[in-house]
Amino acid sequence: MKTIADKKVAMKVSNVSIIINLLLSAFKLFVGIFARSSAMISDAVHSASDVLSTFIVIIGVNIAAKNSDEEHPYGHERFECVASIILAVILFATGLGIGYEGTKDIIGDNYGKLQAPGMLALVAACISVAVKEWMYWYTRGAAKKINSGALMADAWHHRSDALSSIGAFIGILGARMGLPILDPIASIVICLFILKAAYDIFKDATDKMIDKSCDEETLALMKSVIIRQSGVISIDLLRTRLFGAKMYVDIEIVADGEKTLTETHDIAESVHTAIEENFPSVKHCMVHVNPINK
Repeated sequence: MKTIADKKVAMKVSNVSIIINLLLSAFKLFVGIFARSSAMISDAVHSASDVLSTFIVIIGVNIAAKNSDEEHPYGHERFECVASIILAVILFATGLGIGYEGTKDIIGDNYGKLQAPGMLALVAACISVAVKEWMYWYTRGAAKKINSGALMADAWHHRSDALSSIGAFIGILGARMGLPILDPIASIVICLFILKAAYDIFKDATDKMIDKSCDEETLALMKSVIIRQSGVISIDLLRTRLFGAKMYVDIEIVADGEKTLTETHDIAESVHTAIEENFPSVKHCMVHVNPINK
């Protein structure tokens, strides 16, 4: 369960995201229309979609932070995964829409009639790249701090928007140099960036929904922590499963079979405590002791 402090961090970041995205999307839409740039208009639509995604993050984080109850004894952390999957679908649909418009202009042989975008579109693209890249790092930092998958997905929305603005800049610059077809081509490149980000977000969320184990590096660190505990002879089993932003751990250790029940319980308790202290993302750790006669 997320703490009240975690919720405050997520809400603060989300509010900042909403305000900046609303201002930025309105600015880019105005510039796109005024400077006659389809790439900039596509970019504005992408920024506007980030506002909706942030609202989904807010809902997901609030539900995930709810206490366990009789119907949900293991908590609600997986609602963050649900929010991340919804964000991935929205991002994927946005990318397809942008790619469709660019493809339609090229296949329809409309690029010869396209006007070169104005200089203001170039300036807007540069501003967008700087702002959205800053938002990516700002949101990513908060996501890592509170271990939030939904907030990390929102960070990648910002990064994909920064990448799309770079594509828009290239397309606008090429169009001003006498190659107007580069503007719709830039929209297709933007589409590919967005689809890749959507896939990565979707894969990460589904991994956490289907009890995927943690990474090999974390497993190795856990084994080293377990074997260092007094009374542990060896490790028979170590299993982990991701549960939203949290992790469940099952451990079987080997201890001296001549020890008393109280002594073996203390060994298991020391392993349990060490795992939860060294790995904050562990929500629950179960330790079983197998005896061996020396």
